[in-house]
Amino acid sequence: MRLLRPSELKALRLKRGLTQAKLAELAGLTQAYIAKMEAGKADPRLSTLERLSSVLLQQEEEPLLRAGEMMTSPVFYVRQKDPVEKAVKLMESRGISQLPVLEGGAQVGSLSEADVMRKVAEGEGRGLLRRRVAEVMGEPFPTVGPELPAPAVLSMLEHSPAVLVVERGRVRGIITKADVLRVLVERAETK
Repeated sequence: MRLLRPSELKALRLKRGLTQAKLAELAGLTQAYIAKMEAGKADPRLSTLERLSSVLLQQEEEPLLRAGEMMTSPVFYVRQKDPVEKAVKLMESRGISQLPVLEGGAQVGSLSEADVMRKVAEGEGRGLLRRRVAEVMGEPFPTVGPELPAPAVLSMLEHSPAVLVVERGRVRGIITKADVLRVLVERAETK
C-alpha cells in the first residue's frame, strides 16, 4: 500500500466525497486533528498516515457512484400555472419536500415546503393555496448529467434541497438528501 503525504490528504478526501468528520471516524482520529493536518499545522506520526492511507486508498477501490445511480425517477413536478394547493397535496401524498417547476419539459423554478412555510411566516398564508405556483416558486434546482460523480452531487446538495438529472435536454431524475441516504443503506446492505 502506498503511503500518503500530509499534503495529499485534503485533495484525496474531497475526491472521495468525505467530510473531515467522516474521515476521522473511519480512521479513528478526531476531526480537529484532520483539520490541523490538512492545514499543515500538525505533523502526523507514521502510524497515523498509515491509517489515513488505508482508509482513503481503500475508498479508491470502490466503484465511483454516479448521479444516474442515485436518482429517483419518475420526477413529480408542477407547472407555473398550477395552484399551490396542487403542489402541497402532491408533496404530501408522495412524501417529498420539494418539486421542480417544469414548462415544456424545461425547469423554470422549484417549489419546496420551505418556500410555502416562508410565505406563511411572512403573513401571506391567507389565500396561499389558491395562488399560482409561479407567484411562490424559488430558483431552479441545479442540473447535472447522469455520469457526474457522487462527490460533486453531494457538494451541490449542501446548497440546494435537490439536484435534477438531465440527459439530452430531458429531466430523467431527481436527487435529494433522502436519496443519498437510501443509496448509502443499499450499499451497506450489499457488502
